[in-house]
Amino acid sequence: MTTPHHPPPFDEPSVLDYVKSLFRGGRVQIPDFAEAQPSATITQPSTFNDQSQPETFQPSDIQTPFPWRSLLALILTLAGQWLLEPPPDTKLGIALFVVALFALGWGLYRGEWTLAPLAETSDGTDPLTYRPVVLILSLGLGLWAFTLLGENLFTTLNVTVWIFAVLAFMGAFWIQSGGTRNWLAQTVGFFKRETWTIIISRWAILLIAVTALAFFFRFTQTATVPAEPFSDHAEKLYDVYDVSQGDTHIFFTRNTGREAIQMYWTLWVANIFGTGLSYLSLKLGAAILGFLTLPFIYLLGKEIGGTRVALFAFMLAGIAYWPNVISRIGLRFPLYPLFVAPTLLFLLRGLRSRNRNDFLLSGLFLGLGLHGYSPFRIVPFVVITAFILYWMHSQSKGARREAPVWLAMLALTSLLVFLPLLRFWIDNPDIFGFRAFSRLSTVEQPLPGPAPLIFASNVGKALMMFNLDDGEIWVNSIPHRPALDVVTGALFLLGFVLVLIRYIRKRHWQDLFLLVSIPLLQLPSTLSLAFPGENPALNRAGAASIPAFLLAALALDGLVTSLKGRGLRNVVTWGLTGILLVTSVLQNYNLVFDTFANSFRMGSWNTSDMGRVIREFEQTYGTTETIWVVPFPHWVDTRLPAAWAGIPNRDMALWPENFASTVEMPGPKLFLLKANTDEPAVNDQQSLDALKKLYPNGTLRLFESDISGHDFWMFFVPGN
Repeated sequence: MTTPHHPPPFDEPSVLDYVKSLFRGGRVQIPDFAEAQPSATITQPSTFNDQSQPETFQPSDIQTPFPWRSLLALILTLAGQWLLEPPPDTKLGIALFVVALFALGWGLYRGEWTLAPLAETSDGTDPLTYRPVVLILSLGLGLWAFTLLGENLFTTLNVTVWIFAVLAFMGAFWIQSGGTRNWLAQTVGFFKRETWTIIISRWAILLIAVTALAFFFRFTQTATVPAEPFSDHAEKLYDVYDVSQGDTHIFFTRNTGREAIQMYWTLWVANIFGTGLSYLSLKLGAAILGFLTLPFIYLLGKEIGGTRVALFAFMLAGIAYWPNVISRIGLRFPLYPLFVAPTLLFLLRGLRSRNRNDFLLSGLFLGLGLHGYSPFRIVPFVVITAFILYWMHSQSKGARREAPVWLAMLALTSLLVFLPLLRFWIDNPDIFGFRAFSRLSTVEQPLPGPAPLIFASNVGKALMMFNLDDGEIWVNSIPHRPALDVVTGALFLLGFVLVLIRYIRKRHWQDLFLLVSIPLLQLPSTLSLAFPGENPALNRAGAASIPAFLLAALALDGLVTSLKGRGLRNVVTWGLTGILLVTSVLQNYNLVFDTFANSFRMGSWNTSDMGRVIREFEQTYGTTETIWVVPFPHWVDTRLPAAWAGIPNRDMALWPENFASTVEMPGPKLFLLKANTDEPAVNDQQSLDALKKLYPNGTLRLFESDISGHDFWMFFVPGN
């Protein structure tokens, strides 16, 4: 038997009332995002249980009107984003975005597109206790470590003292809660079990499948995509070689200065996987770092929206072109998002739960991130912004006295972790800051215009990178296309608007921080005032992808919540979700493994071909000492052919003025020179003539590349 249920009548507000309510924090009585509409019906079961218990109704029993306005908004946004694919029809695409936003507003007014609710903020208080003896010990160890770190070298002694200083400081403030004790007891009990029971739920299977998909995107074709290294890779291999020889630097001063983590990580990867000091070791190590970011994105999604938001964010980030490309290059780029994700996770969780342990963990990852990639230096300001926004909003009520203490704990933890670099910074301020100031100031070249105008232009371009243009840096992007695929770009835009409107209505600090964190995390790109052509940059703005994927996941989760119903409607809901995700998978696969891979091969020099020639010469004649690469403007880095041949510490350059020095060397000789059969004017004819004059018995052969303009000459001189 089905009985209609009529909700109490209310006066439905006008559109003007609704618009006014957005700016009054929702004080006008209007349908909330999660409220049922007057037309909703509840279907009661036709039979009762044996105990005649009162009937309860689950959310799935409520059949809401079909959210066709929200679907219209989605379709229009997808169409607009598709029009912004290269070559973009910008005017029509933006026009569709505007119409889509009107449809979205209409849908929200009718109670559609339900965002996942924000988690309740704890009303607990911090006991403000600490262990004074342990704190004094940590400070003493920190001072000792600071004195030991003065030679820009990690040693067994200073690393041991430094680590114990960090652990002692965290131990001085760590709260040994019952949850921690229970976790330890359960862990010990788990390993003591004589029999194990493994229960795999449907959710676990789904999570495993998404993880496998992300693993595929990160690691398939690692050896070939991208195909060739460039000069930065040569510098990194030199640094890793230095570490392998015992030069365990804290800061590597080569090539304007680099932090240490990638050098030690690459050496570990090379030893574990047997890939040697090679381009592959650099790429494999970076890909692993990119993959390790994904669990933290999952946990962030769970923190801000629940498990379904977590899964959507995990998948969108796992398959996306942007993080996949910067994780495959083989440079330090993925270290920025890798450490931003846990820093933000524990920060947000700490401010919600008011548990100081989370702030200590956030400080730990903040300090580690400063050893990774220089754009991470903006993150301390992001953390401070989060605390300011939290303190200004009502969610901090009852904790405003503790918030500065939490910030101090976080900052001091990160400072102790940062200690080795702090010592180097104090000893060598010019070297430590050169890279950043070369982009921010006139260190390398004058600013091309007034700094405020350049910065404003850079910010505008960076904010458009998600949906329109990701810049012109071909080595780590597909130039002048959106940083996000069509589906994710559309969801990101919708998610941004949905969260903005929710903030206006609910005034929750976390919503505002999620939006503000995007331009803040883009600052390493937008502050490139001396070289504005380097903005936007996917690598320097890499951590901004984290809130972007979270916003897209929130939008997709909200759409699913609004669409879900019973029977055919449920099938339509998950069918549409599947179509969106599969479309995203297919486009991102094409972007990474086709468009980017081919674009990179066309733009990079084929030093791998030269490496093969060198190895063949060595196999035939037993030496590489009589092989040289003749430098030519805008051609190969002469260190890279040697790296491909397994010689990571040799520059094979031989300048024409030094040709005569090779005459007295015994054995056969091989010279590799620039060739261009398409444009003979850029052949290194002068060097060829000099070699022919010096070695009349030499033979010249052309190595023909499968890429136009990438041929090179091989001038062979037989042995005496």
